[in-house]
Amino acid sequence: MSVALRASQSLKLWHDVHLDLVHEGSDLSARQVAILLTIYLEPPPHTVRGLAKKLNVTKPVITRALDTMGKLDLVSRRRDEADRRNVVIQRTVAGALAVERLGDVIIARAKELPV
Repeated sequence: MSVALRASQSLKLWHDVHLDLVHEGSDLSARQVAILLTIYLEPPPHTVRGLAKKLNVTKPVITRALDTMGKLDLVSRRRDEADRRNVVIQRTVAGALAVERLGDVIIARAKELPV
């Protein structure tokens, strides 16, 4: 399904969704949200190395973001048994629920956009 939005509508939607996230106490950065959505919307496996390459950032940047998201129980990490150099990022129930809530917020806010 294709949705046509004017630039002002797109910015209003983005603004309102981010305000909702701040109000509910989810203070994730844009980078953290991008990482979270990559993990939950794209098929696994996900590794620190793979996420760094996809987002065009360094592995330490991904690690710092995952530290924060891990404390919030949005993701977990484990060593890859096949290659111990790799760290595999795993989804959590709390993370899946957070992504679902984000989708619900976006849908609700999109319905409120002026025509």
